[in-house]
Amino acid sequence: MKSFRGASAEAGAGSDGIAGAPVFLEVTDVLDLHTFAPREVKAVVQTYLEEARAKGFSTVRIIHGKGMGAQRALVHAVLSRTPFVASYQDAPAGAGGWGATVAWFTPSR
Repeated sequence: MKSFRGASAEAGAGSDGIAGAPVFLEVTDVLDLHTFAPREVKAVVQTYLEEARAKGFSTVRIIHGKGMGAQRALVHAVLSRTPFVASYQDAPAGAGGWGATVAWFTPSR
């Protein structure tokens, strides 16, 4: 599990109920950014990518929502700067369409 500082889907508090306390999330092949404050998204995505790769995932899906496209642009910028991301694209229609992005990692050595 990885600790992310800040947001909670329920009350803006960590697992201990204190605002600003770390929130512990299990790292899976899907990250839903709706539970994070916009100011946290860049750091959360960077940390998530590192942790997902360390767990052995070769593909991940990041749900950023459709909205006006700001979160999508931020996620794509992080993916573009991440050396072990081989490619990325909008998710298929049944997996979020342009409200989510699928990324593929280069093989681990």
